[in-house]
Amino acid sequence: MSAAEFGSFTLLLFLLISFAQMFGHVFARLGQPRVVGEILAGIVLGPSVLGYFAPALSSAILPGAETTGPIALKYQAVIGFLYNLGLLLLMFASGAETKGLFRREDTREVAWLGGFGTGLPFALALLAGPLLPLDDVMGQANHRAALLLVIGIAVAVTSIPVISRIFHDLKILHTRFARLVLGVAVIEDIVLWGVLAVATSLVASGSLAGSQIGVHIAGVLLYFVLGLTIFPVVIRWVGRASWNVLAINAPVAFVVTVLFAYTAAGAAMDVSPVFAAFLAGYAIVTVRGLRRATAALNRVSFAVFVPIYFAVVGYQLDLTRTFSFTTVLVVLVVACTVKLLSATLAARLAGFPWRDSANLSIALNARGGPGIVLATVAYDAQIVNAAFYTALVFLAVLTSQAAGAWLDYVVRNGLPLLSPAGATEVKSYTERSLERASSGDTGR
Repeated sequence: MSAAEFGSFTLLLFLLISFAQMFGHVFARLGQPRVVGEILAGIVLGPSVLGYFAPALSSAILPGAETTGPIALKYQAVIGFLYNLGLLLLMFASGAETKGLFRREDTREVAWLGGFGTGLPFALALLAGPLLPLDDVMGQANHRAALLLVIGIAVAVTSIPVISRIFHDLKILHTRFARLVLGVAVIEDIVLWGVLAVATSLVASGSLAGSQIGVHIAGVLLYFVLGLTIFPVVIRWVGRASWNVLAINAPVAFVVTVLFAYTAAGAAMDVSPVFAAFLAGYAIVTVRGLRRATAALNRVSFAVFVPIYFAVVGYQLDLTRTFSFTTVLVVLVVACTVKLLSATLAARLAGFPWRDSANLSIALNARGGPGIVLATVAYDAQIVNAAFYTALVFLAVLTSQAAGAWLDYVVRNGLPLLSPAGATEVKSYTERSLERASSGDTGR
């Protein structure tokens, strides 16, 4: 890439980052998730808006984008790198969110909400397989089992990054309501990312013999189990070792190397980098001395690289060609109905009254970042076609908007997120937190 080509490419980066931050800020001020604005920024700069209404200007920003010319390929390679780096950092941050969410007093409720509220929609999606028009949404891989798993995940998944950002903006992140929702989301992510790893492995092993497919999937599951059990212990030991000059002198660099090491190990076992990054975040946050470094990396990630990822997601959406109103509507109605009813029933079985159950189910219906990651991973693996990819992105965006708007309405009007009994538990938890803070004990 020449100096002139690099200069032109930096213009595209300038536009992606500035538009993503600007649109994200506007949506945040409107009480909506930032991710929606970041995706919209990519849609505006991409073929859906700028490329459609001003193709000459679009071509000037990204020369050769309308062709497969060498300049476009050079740009696409770098954009692809930044896109995947942003995805890795997003999943790393999601894994790091798992620390400190669970409380013993929440075990019963989280078990009901996670087991029944997630397991039921996933099972219903699999059972409905023979009734679904899979051929209309299937990608070039032409793998029905992998597609059914993706549909089950799309119906069941809940977003950690988006819903936690909504809770942060509403200043309810440390309430019992937030702990319950995020605790369930963590369980869902761990289980459903494992299922998605199996789905992508099924597609990747399509040319293998039956016995080799079993070995391949077993290797993926083994990596996932090790990432949840043994690897965090090793990372804690290495992170605290006196000989680890990298962790001592450049802790942010050490955190990044751990992320890349996990990704490289996953690639050696044919595991998607998405799952490796999630497990790296899950492991690194257990090292107390690296929490500031992890937080610093996450700040940079969400300032630069994650917005680029979401903007590129929007940039890749060509709504003039891949948007199907019928597909989006059917996916939205079916997925939301199944998830909302399942989560509401789970909350009722856990003992929550109807109003609490409604609040919990609407929060758990937000798919956000994981929903978009699911769409991009499934599309890149050719499990789903372009129209269904677009529908999954819209599902993630619209459910996040709905959850943000509803919770904002509840909080602004002084309505309780949980019943008086739940509110009492929140108050006691808050008082305990203040007592620990005043005594110098952060509880970490």
